[in-house]
Amino acid sequence: MTFSDTSARDALRQMFDAAVTSADPVRVVSNHLPDPPKGRCIVIGAGKASAAMAAALDAAWSDVELSGLVVTRYGHAVPAGRIEIVEAAHPVPDAMSVEAATRILEKVRDLGPEDLVIALISGGGSALLVAPAGNMTLADKKEVNRMLLASGATISEMNAVRKQLSNIKGGRLAQAAYPARVVTLVISDVPGDNSSEIASGPTVSNETGVVEAREIVARYKLALPPEAIAVLDGGGSAAVSAPINAETRLIASPSTALHAAAQVAQAHGIRPLILGDALEGEAREVGTVFAGIALSARDKGLPVAGPAVLLSGGETSVSLPKGSTGRGGRNTEFLLSLAIGVSGANSIWAIAGDTDGVEDAAGAFVTPDTLTRLQQVCIAPRTALSQHEGIALVSR
Repeated sequence: MTFSDTSARDALRQMFDAAVTSADPVRVVSNHLPDPPKGRCIVIGAGKASAAMAAALDAAWSDVELSGLVVTRYGHAVPAGRIEIVEAAHPVPDAMSVEAATRILEKVRDLGPEDLVIALISGGGSALLVAPAGNMTLADKKEVNRMLLASGATISEMNAVRKQLSNIKGGRLAQAAYPARVVTLVISDVPGDNSSEIASGPTVSNETGVVEAREIVARYKLALPPEAIAVLDGGGSAAVSAPINAETRLIASPSTALHAAAQVAQAHGIRPLILGDALEGEAREVGTVFAGIALSARDKGLPVAGPAVLLSGGETSVSLPKGSTGRGGRNTEFLLSLAIGVSGANSIWAIAGDTDGVEDAAGAFVTPDTLTRLQQVCIAPRTALSQHEGIALVSR
């Protein structure tokens, strides 16, 4: 089977779209709802998909009395009936992130054992739901987030620190709702689908401690604001001492998305090879590894004979050196590294993107002539990679 540039791009885009559709809240939320409560039903949530999740819940439970408040990223609010939607900043929090956290904590207080809290949690919730611990200010939290995002730390490491500096993350929200039952519906965006890491686990008992948070700060040489250091030195904020009555239901995950993409590949006569859903590491290094695998598959039929597609998910990172003017972009940096690695080899195409589709430079294609087209517009690929300007790939 021979692919033209158009047909290869089309096949890859169909696979990507199928992966995104597999996590569509309208499709998945209604299948995971608990039984309606005898008492009150309060819906809360945070994340880039939380408004869509709330709309799906409101429609599915039209005959159940409920109310609630959910926070999502600016520009992603949708009507959700009886559930109020507010917007805040992502990936760096703002004043609305603090206001949303304060109001959500108020919503779940003074509930009884027959009441039900449904928490709708998806990626991005850490920035959208902010309750600074100790004497920390919003400015302190923003500075911590900025440092973490530029450090090259994994999402798990970032969240381990965030939880220790928060009065709502690491299970503190579920603690505030006790003795009410809390059922959390989660759309995972983290490698391994650990629910305590998604949005920093506001309704899930914390699995990491302050010692680990301190080690991460030291490992990445983060010069945290003084008030943040004081919280860590004082034992952190994420220890949940009171009981919680909570369960978590994973309703969509990277693994689900990869299998949906694989089905589309097979329909095109392409052999899918899923390499995993929990890949981490520096985006450029992962790109180099994938270039080697792609060349081996093309030239030697290993680890899979063509026509084939390599499928993977995870959360790579980009370390921005102090003073760097680069814009990063883990998907485009991964792809630029891959393009350099395959060096214009024919019959190799690639796509990478964020499945929520909202990040800056969320993704791009690589084709056999990508490097040539970059050079034609006076972009030196290796220079762009060294300066963390993978965004040069967009629309090229």
